[in-house]
Amino acid sequence: MKVEWNKKYTTISVYSVIVIIISIIFYMIISQFGLFLSSINRYIKVFEPFIIGFAIAYLANFLVRLIEVKMLNKALKNQENTKFKRAISILVSYIILFLGLFLFFYMMVPQLINSLTGAFYSIINNYNNLSENIVEFINKLNISQNYINDIVSRWNDFVDNMINYISNSLPLIGNFASRLFSSIWNIVLGVIISIYMLIDKERFSLLLKKIDFSIFSKERALRNIELTKRADNIFGRFLVGKIIDSIIIAIITYIALRITKMPYPVLISFIIGVTNIIPFFGPFIGAIPSFFIILFVSPIKALWFLVIILLIQQLDGNIIGPKILGDSLGISAFWILFSLLISGKIFGFIGLIIGVPLFVFIYSIVKDNVEKRLKKKGLPTETNEYKEY
Repeated sequence: MKVEWNKKYTTISVYSVIVIIISIIFYMIISQFGLFLSSINRYIKVFEPFIIGFAIAYLANFLVRLIEVKMLNKALKNQENTKFKRAISILVSYIILFLGLFLFFYMMVPQLINSLTGAFYSIINNYNNLSENIVEFINKLNISQNYINDIVSRWNDFVDNMINYISNSLPLIGNFASRLFSSIWNIVLGVIISIYMLIDKERFSLLLKKIDFSIFSKERALRNIELTKRADNIFGRFLVGKIIDSIIIAIITYIALRITKMPYPVLISFIIGVTNIIPFFGPFIGAIPSFFIILFVSPIKALWFLVIILLIQQLDGNIIGPKILGDSLGISAFWILFSLLISGKIFGFIGLIIGVPLFVFIYSIVKDNVEKRLKKKGLPTETNEYKEY
């Protein structure tokens, strides 16, 4: 007996089965999200040298391209050997990067360690003096003794919690350092892999395009290439711009702290510079621990520190940041906050750094699809034009 299949209902059935399977997989991932992430991390560790190599090559490529295009092509106009120019560009770029890392570890790390240990002991040694000053200040306000005792008790609890937090953080720093040194071999392999990637970056690009066209239709393949270029533009501009911006802010902070004779200028400038890479939350994340470090040395200087950081962040937010980053974000503060909360929860500290450009990329794709559908329906694409509906 021959069965006559109805093409319409067969298609509906296949799509229904696919949706059900995807829903089950999605539910299993969400219900066991921690186990899912740990499984992914286990596989990621296998490819860690290649991931490190790609990250190094991606960041170094901006310097390689700058040296090769802006300098060598002008200086060596008669030299047609592109491999020679590429080799010189990579060599000079890596010398600059390694020299910068060497100077950082040689000059900054010892000072950071001394400042960190000095701040820790300063907090412990100045605890009693600071508590006495606070009690004396409260007594001058003629507050009831019960309120004074409650305030002092809460202050002591707060300080104890802070000391315990700092004490517990030191082993975490040690564990991080040990993991870092244990990954030295992966970093070395990553550097070697990054050099090979930069040498044959055009070849790798053409190979990926070839695979892209072999799998997808021509229209879909061209769309994938366009999205890749868009992602490269968004991530590249944001990450490189943020790194440059954070270095400038760290230098300005150090100069301001030295002029105002603040304690531990190297440590605090380093904290402010690192946390400034994080959009929106960065200034607050860096200012809070720095404030308490200075507070245990001088409460007056701690208040002045907040004023200095506020002025520096206003300078960064209104002048330095826009000049360097331009309109690379192009989204409102709400979506920045949304992307940071989601990506930070999923990917941790790395998520706080890449969350915003990742969301901008996804946002641009959704925007393209929405506007494409609206154009097909003959509707306006500008958001403000929907006030009349």
